Amino acid sequence: MNQPIWSTIQTPEFDYQVLMHTLRDYAKPRDRVTTLMKQGVVSRIKKGLYVFGEGYGSKPASREILSNLIYGPSYISLEYALQFHGLIPERVKALTAVCLGSSKKFETPVGLFTYHSVSEKAFYLGIERVKIDEDRAYLIADPEKALVDKIKSGHGISILNQGEMRQYLTEDLRIDWEVFLGLDIEKLNKYAVAYSSFKLKILVNLLRNEQRKLS
Repeated sequence: MNQPIWSTIQTPEFDYQVLMHTLRDYAKPRDRVTTLMKQGVVSRIKKGLYVFGEGYGSKPASREILSNLIYGPSYISLEYALQFHGLIPERVKALTAVCLGSSKKFETPVGLFTYHSVSEKAFYLGIERVKIDEDRAYLIADPEKALVDKIKSGHGISILNQGEMRQYLTEDLRIDWEVFLGLDIEKLNKYAVAYSSFKLKILVNLLRNEQRKLS
């Protein structure tokens, strides 16, 4: 086989079955995978999931897509999604996600991926599909869901009233207040109900009161 493998594998993220099919003409395809990894042509993200090495392939791998593939079902949320939607100013290095299974962390050649477990009732709400190109897309929380997921995941954080919620949002999370005021109150309320959380009720009431001041 003289053609480079990326002429056959069209996406920069691919699984073991795709790789084996591409290398099917080799007498020992598994040995060929080992050679490709040693050469830096292919990099293993986790067992059964690969990307092309730096300088190989026609497109760069998407860490967002990898987040969905590494552990699932899952979608990107929490700090990474808050940054994506402009709710917080900091650039977030780790890919943060929520999942239906147990909470987990994965250290990979392309960075850290973290997954926080949530209830099934809340999991399926507020997920957006972001298209990268014609063949590739990933799942991410909408801004309201990302904020709700983040607040619900904050175990040990005591918030008893709207003043404390405002302080947490502005000082701990450094939320952009203008973006916060533009959130959809109905969505926020729906997600808070799904989580059955007292803290999230406070969040909804805070936003409702702040939006009333603007009207």
